[in-house]
Amino acid sequence: MKIQSSLATVQTLVQKPVYHISELSAIVGSRATAYRTIDTLKKIGFANSVNRGYLTLRSSVFQPLRLWPYLLPSLAALKQARYFGRTYDEKDVRYVKNTVRGFETLDYRAYELTHFQTPHTLFLYVQNIHEVAKRLKSFRFSEGKRGRVAILPANAEVNNSTQRIYLDCLAFGGRSVLDAIAIELLRGNELQTKGEFPTELIDKVKEDLLK
Repeated sequence: MKIQSSLATVQTLVQKPVYHISELSAIVGSRATAYRTIDTLKKIGFANSVNRGYLTLRSSVFQPLRLWPYLLPSLAALKQARYFGRTYDEKDVRYVKNTVRGFETLDYRAYELTHFQTPHTLFLYVQNIHEVAKRLKSFRFSEGKRGRVAILPANAEVNNSTQRIYLDCLAFGGRSVLDAIAIELLRGNELQTKGEFPTELIDKVKEDLLK
């Protein structure tokens, strides 16, 4: 099934945190087709695995189809992200910032650009993810989803750092969408490609930025 077809299909769903496979089956006509659709979206990072019939979709899947080519590099990197922690607090973030070279994105970099949301996880693009993972483990970091540090493979050139961070926030979805809106509101002149957001969400970010 073509990616465009799969995206167009799920975009007919009402946006919410969790879905049941039966909701998609009702649209595409069968559970088999529904599973094929989800498998296609899993491969590019828009969907998570089905567990007992339930699944989650990244909110970025509801962005206009014209945007998906710009989101694919972000989604590909996020699929390969590896998370690490040692003390599982701000100390981990400070330590890695001082010892590992890379390009920061998402939480901490978005905060530096906007001073909007308190960051939680340090996301870092690195040239050799396996070598950096090995180094972190030598620093007594453990790998696991609870980690406050995430390393991602540098899979694309960064010609416009603000655009890259914006697209990463858009692709990641969830609270990062608010970061994307804040970046657009404050630094929109640095962006060539922009997403689409509900008016009420834009208004909320505007209001919070003024506090």
